Amino acid sequence: MPAVNSQPRRAHSGNRRDEAARLAVLHAADDLLVEHGFGALTIEAIARRAGVAKQTIYRWWPSKVEILLDTLIEDSDKRLSVPTEHPTAETIRDYLRGFARFLGDDPAGKVLLALIAEAQHDPATAASFHQRYLGPRREQERDLIARAIDAGEVSPRLGPDDTIDALVGPIVYRALTGSSIPHELVDTLVEDLLRPRSA
Repeated sequence: MPAVNSQPRRAHSGNRRDEAARLAVLHAADDLLVEHGFGALTIEAIARRAGVAKQTIYRWWPSKVEILLDTLIEDSDKRLSVPTEHPTAETIRDYLRGFARFLGDDPAGKVLLALIAEAQHDPATAASFHQRYLGPRREQERDLIARAIDAGEVSPRLGPDDTIDALVGPIVYRALTGSSIPHELVDTLVEDLLRPRSA
């Protein structure tokens, strides 16, 4: 009589073994993505690298996209959190510098770029990506800009959404094309687009 699989549990159940397996899968997925690219990433390869059964992965995630999204969300929360303290032009600049480093140096940044690229070809990836990552993060970034405006720290000529696009767009474009993202670019974007009143 099967005792282990009679009541499948999700990885988020709090069980220590489940959590270890979940983390192993997430680490394996982003490592393999960096090593081989999105197209060569398979559930079979992730299972082998993580040391878990394919059935375990499929019980917790319906696709490799959802695995990568979990990886991206967790890593972004840890290493690229949107500032919640009193917002200033400098706070926003530092966040954008961190974003540039995230895209250029962090394996999770490669996951973000891969999902952006895949979303252009696959509507299901685009929908999940927007719902689970882009939408919530954009809300946080919009709130950051709006709070800075309300506090009189910045006075952008564009509205919050257009300001976010204008700030983030050049950084993402350079990362997608494999170009470096110098601090001077970020600093110029902040100076020209946010126009802090105290400058």
